[in-house]
Amino acid sequence: MTRLTERYTAAFDLVRREHAGQVRKGSTIPYVYHLLAVSSLVLEFGGNEDQAIAGLLHDLIEDCGEGHRDAVRKNFGDVVADIVEACTDGSAESKGQHSDPQAKLHDWRRRKLAYLSTLRAKDHATLLVSACDKLHNARAIVVDLETPEIGLDVFTRFTAGQIGTLRYYHSLAVLFAQRGAKPARQLEATVARMHQLAGDAQRMPLDIG
Repeated sequence: MTRLTERYTAAFDLVRREHAGQVRKGSTIPYVYHLLAVSSLVLEFGGNEDQAIAGLLHDLIEDCGEGHRDAVRKNFGDVVADIVEACTDGSAESKGQHSDPQAKLHDWRRRKLAYLSTLRAKDHATLLVSACDKLHNARAIVVDLETPEIGLDVFTRFTAGQIGTLRYYHSLAVLFAQRGAKPARQLEATVARMHQLAGDAQRMPLDIG
């Protein structure tokens, strides 16, 4: 059984403060809900405390800024910091450099392809945290697709729109299955449901088109 210590409490307190005021896309749900959900999934799939902490912190650099890099390593150690770095495909500063929709889409595609490439060589500790993150996000998209008031409009929240988002999640599901990540089966099922609800039977990878 994984024992959670004051390090976990400190990590939660940090994200509660730093993500305060942030909400999930297209909702009024506090963003910290996603971080808790990812961390819970990590524990559900047998992760240890370092992985559970990384689940809490995985969006800290991406959503709250570069200034947190050194603090994560100093306060939570190299194992946690390395997982957080591996789960980060850009910082709040770098993602904020583009305002033109086409430039944002180009940057998004570049970052996601690089993320997929690096995941192919990451250790299983990192894969677990990343897969739990993607599983929770995929489940949220499916819930919105199944909600009549939202449906396909859910894809308007994402930089890559419907096609890019579907291709990215298909690529993720294939990669995690190939690497044998523990949440892979659930992610595959969730992504398959996502494609079904979106009426997309092609399931093409992100690197096409």
